[in-house]
Amino acid sequence: MKFDLHTHHIRCGHADGNIEDYIVAGMDAGLKVIGISDHSPFFYHDEDQPFPGIAMATSDLRNYVEEVLRLKRKYEGRIEVLLGMESDFFPDHAEVYREVYRDIPFDYLIGSVHQVGGVSIFNRNRWKKLDEADHVAEKETYYDLIKQSARSGMFDILGHIDAMKGYYPAFSDIPAAESIDDCLRTIGECGVSIEINTSGSTKDVGGWYPSDDILERALHFGVNVTFGSDAHVPGRVGDEWELVAKRLKEIGFRQWLFYRQRKPVVVPL
Repeated sequence: MKFDLHTHHIRCGHADGNIEDYIVAGMDAGLKVIGISDHSPFFYHDEDQPFPGIAMATSDLRNYVEEVLRLKRKYEGRIEVLLGMESDFFPDHAEVYREVYRDIPFDYLIGSVHQVGGVSIFNRNRWKKLDEADHVAEKETYYDLIKQSARSGMFDILGHIDAMKGYYPAFSDIPAAESIDDCLRTIGECGVSIEINTSGSTKDVGGWYPSDDILERALHFGVNVTFGSDAHVPGRVGDEWELVAKRLKEIGFRQWLFYRQRKPVVVPL
């Protein structure tokens, strides 16, 4: 069963196409299940939409939910449409997000760390003035935040867990094996999934998130996996799904998951 749980649309300000465009693209790509998971608003901020090019307005959240639910009904029997969201994880504001999400009928929530020390993980300039020890500290902080997101109990899936390499491929060579293992061990213990996210192919790194070595360690620690294209254009929906499925089987995985009403649905590989 082909599925894709990570898609965006125009509300976030940096994706093309409306929600229905992605659903149609999903059907064209042979998907049986598509998850709509646009970026969460900055709920803690005083402004309704402080960063229009990053995330939707807080006041638009209800419209988003209602539109996905309407399209879920419209396409019933042709493709299963799931209501999700890619939520930022900010430890200092976690309770604000938790309260907002409490009564929304999500099928799943993706928790993603997009900032470390208040700087975007995709900002390649962060590395320029750091020495070797600082590089290690940044990477360890990143994985500690991901570990905290797993422990928060807010999320079903953790998004692109080595995406810091996106515009800085040397990130993968920074030694932090203990921090990564500690993070994966925690994810496994908490029963949270990680996604294989194929959007890395659109960045400098040119590969998936996470790398094969992290997937091998994830299997060792009993971490479940799911799939997300992280499509920001309809044409990327389901991108490289078959290649990912093949690679997961080679690594040793026998199943992956999607989520319906916050409960895992097992899909054999």
